[in-house]
Amino acid sequence: MATVEREGGSLYYEVHDLTPPWLGAPETIVFHHGVGTDAGIWSAWLPVLAPRYRLVCFDMRGFGRSHVPGPGFAWSFELLVGDVLAVAKAAGAERFHLVGESLGGTVALALAARHPGVPRSLAACSASHRGGSIQRVRQWRAFIAQNGVEAWSREMMALRFAKGAVAADVAEWFHRTQSACSADSVLDLADLLIGTDLSPELPAISCPTLLLAPDASPFVPLALPVEIRERIPGAELMVFPGARHGLACSHGRACAEALRDFLARRAGA
Repeated sequence: MATVEREGGSLYYEVHDLTPPWLGAPETIVFHHGVGTDAGIWSAWLPVLAPRYRLVCFDMRGFGRSHVPGPGFAWSFELLVGDVLAVAKAAGAERFHLVGESLGGTVALALAARHPGVPRSLAACSASHRGGSIQRVRQWRAFIAQNGVEAWSREMMALRFAKGAVAADVAEWFHRTQSACSADSVLDLADLLIGTDLSPELPAISCPTLLLAPDASPFVPLALPVEIRERIPGAELMVFPGARHGLACSHGRACAEALRDFLARRAGA
């Protein structure tokens, strides 16, 4: 457990290295979660990948144990990309595999396009490149103003997970974590995402790219990851039938296994 100082405040991160000593210098995977959660969302991924990789998880700015800005903060994708690079550098990884879910996936796409020599590979889960196409997000501000973050979280749970998709204790953790979020962080990042279109930048992504997509996300229609795949040379798309937006949590182990196999095939690891 550690922190790195960034513009506006500190970022909390954890390094998990359970690789055996005979592996040599293991490559690093950096994980970036999305709005409403924290680094705990990757819990089911870690046991699958830990035998082979150093794993770096951090609470993105505005959530969990990282700095939470107040109203009027100047959010930007340049800032969020810089946060990832700062965490990776602090963890001792100049180059790394990058995994992002939801907004974290959008940040990962931006980083891979703007810093092509840095990511060894990219995996984006439940991610969009065109925020204006994301459904329902525009309704959040009025709903939270009227009902509060806890009520918003309860509404979100059915949109993130199909009935029975996660165990009761996992659902309770997710709702509790989501309910504790800063409304300013949630709403200001939603506005940032809505105004974003990375379409022109995607062809610049040159690292091996894996897209993990639910086919029933109420926010990101399947047409969006299909479009991303078409714009990134050599990108692969894996679709999870019946999954909703919280794919990284509800199907964490299956996603991690898909990533492990992808890295073995495409990233030389």
